[in-house]
Amino acid sequence: MKIAVAKENELGELRVAQVPDTVARLVKQGFEVWVEAGAGIGAGYDDAAYKTAGAKIITDSALLWGEADILLKVNPPTKQDSWLEIDWLKPGTTLISFLNPLGDPALIQQLAQRNVTALSMELIPRTTRAQSMDALSSQANIAGYKSVLLAAASLPRIFPMMTTAAGTIPPAKVLVLGAGVAGLQAIATARRLGAVVEAFDIRPTVKEEVQSVGAKFIEINLEEDTTAEGGYAKQVSGDTQELIRQGLSTYVAKADVVITTAQVPGKSAPLLITAETVAQMKPGSVIVDLAAETGGNCACSEAGKNVTYEGVTIISPINLPGTVPINTSQMYAKNLLNLVKHLAKDGELQLNFDDDITSSACVTHGGEILNERVKDALLVVSG
Repeated sequence: MKIAVAKENELGELRVAQVPDTVARLVKQGFEVWVEAGAGIGAGYDDAAYKTAGAKIITDSALLWGEADILLKVNPPTKQDSWLEIDWLKPGTTLISFLNPLGDPALIQQLAQRNVTALSMELIPRTTRAQSMDALSSQANIAGYKSVLLAAASLPRIFPMMTTAAGTIPPAKVLVLGAGVAGLQAIATARRLGAVVEAFDIRPTVKEEVQSVGAKFIEINLEEDTTAEGGYAKQVSGDTQELIRQGLSTYVAKADVVITTAQVPGKSAPLLITAETVAQMKPGSVIVDLAAETGGNCACSEAGKNVTYEGVTIISPINLPGTVPINTSQMYAKNLLNLVKHLAKDGELQLNFDDDITSSACVTHGGEILNERVKDALLVVSG
């Protein structure tokens, strides 16, 4: 069975779906591995390293896509010149990648029409069994870390308390909104840099996790259920969102740095910080909005841009994991390796839809869309 690793063609994407170490493990498992020429350059791996690991280097993109039994990618298929990459896939191919299935259900429909079996890395369940395959978490971990570094570089003061002959400098105050994987890593990183950290999440169950990494948990009494299936945050009513915004405004105004990470799968990011609240912050304060690509947690965010509003810098990065491609590629490659090993038996792909990992991640098979949420999203898009 042939596993192909495609080169990422999105502007600025430096990650790669497999690194030489994981390629060697796939070869040892009995797979033939093809790697597109130059696929690993952005992550620090040249073609020679993949050859040494046992891969065959392919210079023709269409050949690599067209001959693959399993195609591994980081980002969804795109258009290259006059060709859609999907059109290169032969029917029956298995595609494993981030696919943004709820945000772009039309792509999933195209994959189904092409009779491609597609597994979306966004839909790997958050369970103990699937932890080693959870690419959302591995990438979010790095995003949370890097967000604090961006804030520290932009903040016109230092994070730690410092006692000098000229007097004592108090520590910076950092507020983290959203205590998922990215939020918890942001808390831990800010604490390591010496900041005093507070954090909020609409799920009261994460209070102990927040406290365990050194932050004070902000509690706002909310009357509706805020936790969805799988432990994710649930989209709440407009009244509850307004209550949260009002409850957080005082904490935001006092913070030197605010890191926002709150997102709801398949929905627009909740608005947590209004322009009026930003205006109450101290000049020189910094907001890093990790939810900017899905609408933003801050009203002043512009995805991919740094803006200044009333003396406050709002940083809204796109694809933050892609700015640390060596480590994020290593982690993502292992996520994919573990998933392939889970799906394949005796060198052949064997999809068991009674298994929760397979059934959750597989969005298309046999010419059909299998995921009900994706079907619902497609109906909305189709009108």
